[in-house]
Amino acid sequence: MRNITSYEDLVKNFDWSIAEKELDYQKGNPINIGWYCSDRNCLKGKANKIALMWEDYNGKTKTFTFNDIRLFSNSIGTFLQQQGIQPEERVCLFMDRVPELYIGFLGVLKIGAIVQPLFSAFGPESLFTRLENAQTSAIITQKKHLSKVRKIIHDLPHLRKIFVIDSDETSLKDKEVLLEMEKLPKNENFECYPTYAESPSVLHYTSGTTGQPKGAQHVHYSIIAQYITAKYVLDLQENDIYWCNADPGWVTGTSYGIIGPWSNGVTQAVLDSGFNSQKWYEFIQKYRITVWYSAPTAIRLLMRDGTDLVKQHDLSSLRHLCSVGEPLNAEAVIWSKQAFGLEFHDTYWQTETGAIVITNFPGMPIKPGSMGKPFPGITATVLDLQTYEPITTPGKVGLIALKPGWPSQIRTYWNNEEGFQKKFKNGWYICGDRASIDSDGYFWFVGRDDDVINTGGHLVGPFEIESALLEHPAVAESAAFAKPDPVNMEVVKACIALKPGYEPSEDLKLEIMNFVRKKLSPLAMPQEIEFVTSLPKTRSGKILRRVLRAKEFNEPIGDLSTLEND
Repeated sequence: MRNITSYEDLVKNFDWSIAEKELDYQKGNPINIGWYCSDRNCLKGKANKIALMWEDYNGKTKTFTFNDIRLFSNSIGTFLQQQGIQPEERVCLFMDRVPELYIGFLGVLKIGAIVQPLFSAFGPESLFTRLENAQTSAIITQKKHLSKVRKIIHDLPHLRKIFVIDSDETSLKDKEVLLEMEKLPKNENFECYPTYAESPSVLHYTSGTTGQPKGAQHVHYSIIAQYITAKYVLDLQENDIYWCNADPGWVTGTSYGIIGPWSNGVTQAVLDSGFNSQKWYEFIQKYRITVWYSAPTAIRLLMRDGTDLVKQHDLSSLRHLCSVGEPLNAEAVIWSKQAFGLEFHDTYWQTETGAIVITNFPGMPIKPGSMGKPFPGITATVLDLQTYEPITTPGKVGLIALKPGWPSQIRTYWNNEEGFQKKFKNGWYICGDRASIDSDGYFWFVGRDDDVINTGGHLVGPFEIESALLEHPAVAESAAFAKPDPVNMEVVKACIALKPGYEPSEDLKLEIMNFVRKKLSPLAMPQEIEFVTSLPKTRSGKILRRVLRAKEFNEPIGDLSTLEND
């Protein structure tokens, strides 16, 4: 039985106050994400329910109940207060996906401080940029990442404390303090700092096409949207074992890797390991995962390894699959049905939206390749590129736009209100992506506003080309982007990673080109194909087409700090 009966019924009766009521929240009262994700579950009779099942790449495991989460987050909060951390100071979490990352996230919020999660794979320069911009007061990290912090500490006067979770005190230097979560004194009666709806909570840094990374400032009231979208879109239920692949350095890893499941009192499993099809299937089998939230890039890598590997594992526990991070190709939806007997449901949202805004709902007919429909409570449309007025013609491409005011919308960019205001036109929040809406109200992604290719005056979306390329049996991954052309202004170029067993050749290039021409049109056909071993991607799995495009146009590449292998 799903949490929603039908999309139409949900839209008809929906209001954000439904989430407020279910969370026992009344306007004007204190609201603290840390308390809601731990203490409240204990008060609701879930103290002994498993909250977190954790495993690392070596097979080491740990399990925590909601009461464990409550007590350990209390202990971390108390410790931080004793170390002089004040409400609204920024505390950076710079760790692998270890339990201290998830529990520390709640502990920081419980004292009213702002939590700043960053990818542990960041190098010193990427780390410095974000810590300097946020004027971060403290960082919680691991011994293995300490050398990066030490390289930049002398240029960060605001960084007063470096907390290390797994070191010994004799090896620590100035400003460094040992924080061993499981050895801290238990604090049974910790009083959460009284944060309110508009109190700042999470500061996520997002990389733009150009310029420095921007700090997207979320507030505690965002839990209202994260709770209800996790319930209705991810269909999280009492007995689920949920797995979100995302690292909390990325907004999905916090909104739906911490807040969404735990505000719903749901057990989640975490695998602190990189991508490996075999290991992933073993993890699903071992922990009997029921709801899986992954990324299109990962799904395409699973596709590359074929369905035979799937059949070697018992994945019968799975009941609902969702994807996030970039558009989900039609081929991936069809393949997941063949591989798992379930279709992946695409979800669309951004760091700035804080929660899912357009999606394929459980039980709603999926049109493979479509983003689905707006979440109830979200007013979404596509705007004319010149007038910024809503487009009423089905199938016409425009800018995806949302009416401001949903609970999880960021309130500003850190120290960059001007940049934040530029996101709004004519009373709409502009997402920066292009799409069309069909006659049934389904949204169809075309590409990032900067990624759309103008060839001979015709606008061509890279996503459509990439989807067609992926249907060719030799193609594992693809990126389509603009290349300058003296006649047509721009033409389509594609970088392609081949599946095992296929070798690059001129004949294969021609075969793939003709394959796309027949599927789409001569305009959409790549005029040039370059075979590559891998594509530039962010750690959240998005292909960075702008990097490829910038090289062709001899333009600045922009911020590369979230690049997967920088």
